Amino acid sequence: MIDPATGDGPFLVAASLSGAADAAWARAAAPHVDAAVLGGIALDPASRAAARDLVAREREEFLPDDPIAWIDRQLAAVADAPLRSGVNVRSATVEPIREAAAVCADRDAVCEINAHCRQPELRAVGCGESLLRDVDRLAAFVAAATEAGATTSVKVRAEVPGVDLVAVADRVAAAGADWLHVDAMDSEAVVRELTDGDPETPRAGLTVIANNGVRGRETVAEYARYGADTVSVGRPSERPDALARVAEAVAAWREGSLDGAETDTRPEASP
Repeated sequence: MIDPATGDGPFLVAASLSGAADAAWARAAAPHVDAAVLGGIALDPASRAAARDLVAREREEFLPDDPIAWIDRQLAAVADAPLRSGVNVRSATVEPIREAAAVCADRDAVCEINAHCRQPELRAVGCGESLLRDVDRLAAFVAAATEAGATTSVKVRAEVPGVDLVAVADRVAAAGADWLHVDAMDSEAVVRELTDGDPETPRAGLTVIANNGVRGRETVAEYARYGADTVSVGRPSERPDALARVAEAVAAWREGSLDGAETDTRPEASP
C-alpha cells in the first residue's frame, strides 16, 4: 500500500458514492486502493432535509439519526484496513463541518467538503455545487476543517457555468485545503488549467485528484499527461475487476512505466 500522507507518488482513491460508500465498501476496495472517501453524508438540518427529498425520489442516501456519530463509527470500522480513509460531507452551515473534521482528525482521516453534488434539492439549500458560486463560504468551510486538524479535501465539478475553477482552487488552497478532487466531467483538460501556471500560486501546493471516466491504463495516462497528481474511481469502486485494472495503471505510473504519461514534478505536488 502507498500511504497518501507520505508523498510517495500517485495513489488510487475510491471516491464517495451516496448511500453506498460505507466502511464495508471501503474494506472491499482495500486490496486495490490506497485511500477511500466514505459518504457523502448530510450533516445539518438543511442538507438532511434535502437528502430526505432525494430518497423520496428513489436516490440512495445515508441518513443516520446522528451523522457525526455515524462518521466516527464508520471510520472506526475501517481503521485497521490498509488504506487512508476519509469522509465526504455536505452542509449548509459551518459548525457541523468543524465537528466532522474534528472526528476525522482524531481518526487520521480526510475531511472532504462536497462542492460537487448538482441535485437541485442540495443546491437549493446552499450545498454541493452551489458552493462553487459562493467561494467565500466554501473557503470558510475549508478553514474550519483545517483548524480542526483534519487533512482537508474539496470535491469540485467542472463545467459549472460562470465558475472559474482555477480561482476556486486558489481560494480553497489559501484557506488550507490539501486535496482538490476534480470531477472533470467531459472537460478533462481542466486538470491542465488547474496544474499549470506560476508555482507560487496557492493551488500549486494542492494534490489534484482527477475523477471521471477512469477505467484503466488509457484514462490514467490521459490524466497523468494533463498534470494530475493522482486519480480516483467512483462507480467502478464496486467492481473488483475494474479496480484491479486501474490499480495496475496507477502502479505503473508510480514506477514511471505508464505509456504516454510523465510523472508530474511540480513543486509541492505530492499528497
